[in-house]
Amino acid sequence: MKNAIPQRYAIPHRYATRPGLYFTEDGGADAVVRSETASQVWLCVYEPVDQPTAFFNDAIRVFEGSPVPLIRDMYSHPACTRIIESMYVRETMFRMEGPNYGLWYVHLPKAWDGMRYAYRVDGAWDPDKGVRFNPYKLLLDPYGKGIDGRMELDPAAFSYQCEITPDGKVQGSAFGPMSTVDALGKMPVSVAIDDRDETKHDADPSHPHVPWSKTVLYELHVKGFTANAPWLPEELRGTYAGLAHPITLAYLQGLGVTSIELLPIQAKQDELFLQERGRHNYWGYSTLSYFSPEPSYATKSAQAKGAGAVREEVINMVRALHEAGFEVIMDVVYNHTCEGGVEGPTVCWRGLDAIAYYRREKDNPGRLIDTTGCGNTFDFTNTHVVTFAVDSLRYWAKRIGIDGFRFDLAATLGRLDGNFTKHHPFLYALRSDLLLGNLKLIMEPWDLGPAGWRTGEFGMPFSEWNDRFRDSARRFWLADTKLGASPSVGMQEMATRLCGSADLFATEPGRGCASSVNYVVSHDGFTLTDLTRYERKHNEANGEDNRDGTDNNHSNNFGVEGPSNSPLIERRRERAAMNLLGTLLLSLGTPMIMAGDEFGNTQYGNNNPYAQDNEITWLNWDWLYQTRKTQQMRRLERISRLIALRKSLDLYHQEEFFTRLTQIGLFRPSSRVQWYLPDGTTPTDQDWFDGSRRSFVMRLRSKKYDDIRDILIVINGSGEDMRFRLPSDYGWACEWSSGLAIGVEPAQGGRVKRTDKPNDQDLNWTTIVDDRDGITDLVRQVQSQLAAQAKLDAPADAERTGGHRVNTIPARGNATSGTEDPHVLIAARHRPGGNATDDAISALTSAMDVRDGGMQHIGGAGDVDKDVTERNDAATSAAPDAAEDAQNMSEASANDDPGVWTVPALTINVMCQIQ
Repeated sequence: MKNAIPQRYAIPHRYATRPGLYFTEDGGADAVVRSETASQVWLCVYEPVDQPTAFFNDAIRVFEGSPVPLIRDMYSHPACTRIIESMYVRETMFRMEGPNYGLWYVHLPKAWDGMRYAYRVDGAWDPDKGVRFNPYKLLLDPYGKGIDGRMELDPAAFSYQCEITPDGKVQGSAFGPMSTVDALGKMPVSVAIDDRDETKHDADPSHPHVPWSKTVLYELHVKGFTANAPWLPEELRGTYAGLAHPITLAYLQGLGVTSIELLPIQAKQDELFLQERGRHNYWGYSTLSYFSPEPSYATKSAQAKGAGAVREEVINMVRALHEAGFEVIMDVVYNHTCEGGVEGPTVCWRGLDAIAYYRREKDNPGRLIDTTGCGNTFDFTNTHVVTFAVDSLRYWAKRIGIDGFRFDLAATLGRLDGNFTKHHPFLYALRSDLLLGNLKLIMEPWDLGPAGWRTGEFGMPFSEWNDRFRDSARRFWLADTKLGASPSVGMQEMATRLCGSADLFATEPGRGCASSVNYVVSHDGFTLTDLTRYERKHNEANGEDNRDGTDNNHSNNFGVEGPSNSPLIERRRERAAMNLLGTLLLSLGTPMIMAGDEFGNTQYGNNNPYAQDNEITWLNWDWLYQTRKTQQMRRLERISRLIALRKSLDLYHQEEFFTRLTQIGLFRPSSRVQWYLPDGTTPTDQDWFDGSRRSFVMRLRSKKYDDIRDILIVINGSGEDMRFRLPSDYGWACEWSSGLAIGVEPAQGGRVKRTDKPNDQDLNWTTIVDDRDGITDLVRQVQSQLAAQAKLDAPADAERTGGHRVNTIPARGNATSGTEDPHVLIAARHRPGGNATDDAISALTSAMDVRDGGMQHIGGAGDVDKDVTERNDAATSAAPDAAEDAQNMSEASANDDPGVWTVPALTINVMCQIQ
């Protein structure tokens, strides 16, 4: 037979063989790749010219300048090789056999760990029908476990003829002629990793397997979390190894979270429009390889050693987190790829088999269906796409040790013929897989397609991000507390969210509140601090004229846009942040915190910093090494205490009130959750439907045979201190209060308890480190660096702004002329330095110890001048008037009743049963 492949390169047809590169015992490897519609596929191996080739006796040498086109030689010989002197590389191309059941095969006579390779594919060129085969383009192995190199913005990256304009834009038609520019040297290639050793993980620490009832998720970015970490040597900052550092792990343990949810760490590639603007995708939701880790998060030394060392650093990070007791959850993006729309580059799937991999318009197959907003959508109606995704997930779980996955835009993964169904084959594949079905599987339950909001509809065993919880909590504590705002969230809505959102997740037997991943902040949107500082997004740095990012933030700036030098405003902001975190951590369900919110991190009002790989998104840790205790340290202590309290109570795994009866309208009262109004009575139907009711008590009851204390979650959503009659069957003690952020907490009788005012001179942990301690030198070094930058023990104003260098701005808020620090400029633009109202507030509040609560109105900071004036007048009054006499008599009466507690205005509080 003409052009037949010699027997030494052929392998038997193997039905349903998985694609990939498999090392064999003869020192070679089997390469298998899927392309159902190609006419020919080649496996290409790359070697340095100054080393002997492994294929000297197997491949025919072809030369540059030959009258015979390279493509013809590739078809004519089972294996041919060429040397590209300008790149000092040898490319050997093996013609593959196929398609057999859609797969192409070849056996390499020699293969090695670290071998660089790619595919070339030929076939029809008909863009109007979605067919874009081009043998001049290098294609990554979809199953490749390592990656080397990056795409350059060059005509070689595109399958169609185009050019790059002087201003960096791609000019050409995706429906025009095929490009004949060779992509070698302009595109990344795959790297083979030999992982046949089945015993290599035998000594690994066991997976923590944290039960859902104890899980506290912590979302972080590998680079951003440690890029500024002062405890790390420079070479470990922003790396996998930095996250695995003992001090990093100790910090996470001290906070108390249990499961680290990593933003995408699969290899990524910047979207075309970002490359055209010279920007980078920081978040990583633009996947280049589903089996390869992102190399840029590895240490420089690991990157220099190659893909195997990068992967080993990831494995060691996971091992270290496991050893410290943490689960590792990976954010994964299977809804689309980095190739974008038809105008995008060709790096893998488009060149292998665009018709099979991507969803297409039925009446116009040359155009892609896009339910992701990213240009393309993986076709999960294709069994082989489902298999590809499952194989990738199993690889990360089995070989890397990942404990669970969070699926980005998961509604897209469950669409059949365009419509979502929880019975989708991919979702069944996850459920039924013996490995994946036992991991934590978390869905982002929406996309941009028709009827894209699907919260609560995925079914067992999936958990889902609960955006209803996010919005309700924000509206209750922020938007509804503005001056003149009409309450939009009342007791019924808040009670539903506190109980795990039965209206969304009571969909089938066994599906309980743990399925609701509660959050108030994620990577996508304002930070917690920015929710209390900004009414509007400030995304100017993104270069999209502030058009990107949502305008629906439900935020409250408490009267001043951006950082404020008013102690009153900052105290109210801190209380609001504690209310949100308190609601999150005291609700039934699975809480998720975003990294940095525990100490007041800010992104300067940017609610869409997806392309900000800089100080805007990198966490600032200067506060941690101050000599005096900062506001950030105090917030961290309050949140750590609340997490510890939650984990100590075995009350967060209840399903009695979470039954299928809710589907037919029978809401059976739970014996484990009870509700009270402030007067101690049980709410009636009229109370539940009264949207103005904002103060109530939620009781979580232990079973009689359990030696566990009941707790009361007491919410005062009004703008005044309020008296609550607590259940009389037990005594109660306040364990935690968001009011501590402003120096008050609930107390028996007619007045709230005022706690000691935080002392700015309180010493931080750095001052009590023993000279013999190994960390002493680090503390001294970091503090010396902070002192040199005038950031050691920064003034209180700087603390209130989150410690992000705002203290370097002059008092009147005018940025220093000629400064090159973009974050100083950002802060200066948003800081109200010369605002007369802000200065007047500061003058008033600096002369007196302003007490929040009591006379406060529901309007919050909007009526701050009136509020401060009333308190000042009351404080300077010569004698109490009749109203004060009546108040004192009422307080005296309340003091005689131990069941009455006064709860500070706008607070959430935990009362624990006294044994």
